Amino acid sequence: MWSRVSEQFAGQKVRLGVARKMLEYGIRVSKDGRLFVGGLEVDYSALARDVGADRRVVKQTARQICDDEFLYSVFGKIMPVGASLVPVVSRLGYSAIVIEADPRAAGVISAATAALARHGIVVRQALAEDPDMNPAAKLTLVVEGVVPGSVIDELNSIDMIRSVTVVR
Repeated sequence: MWSRVSEQFAGQKVRLGVARKMLEYGIRVSKDGRLFVGGLEVDYSALARDVGADRRVVKQTARQICDDEFLYSVFGKIMPVGASLVPVVSRLGYSAIVIEADPRAAGVISAATAALARHGIVVRQALAEDPDMNPAAKLTLVVEGVVPGSVIDELNSIDMIRSVTVVR
């Protein structure tokens, strides 16, 4: 999908940056070019400040999205995934397991969660970055409690996993 979005904004670096942020935040475009996160309208200026662009560029990007069937089919329906618990794991008594693996390998999530399940560890949240948008994509699993060393060893023994880091 990202390759198609990139093609649509070829030669328009700032607009491509706006589109990337929109995907990252789950910002939807309405048919009249307004921006929303869920039901909350997002001001062009607010997104422009975050991207480091002019608000007119954000508005033009929204218009370009609306005028293209493929772009609108994506950006007209996108939704935010929700809040990441990673920054607050210690406050909640959870841990975050950050897994670096081949993001295009099949079965990374199932192998990691199966290992956790064998140890009775409950996964509260799973966040997988898109390798097309982030070449160093990681899988982050927020789990209940402290992660024993034996679990980390088991995760590290999975062939497709390159490294495991635990955040508390």
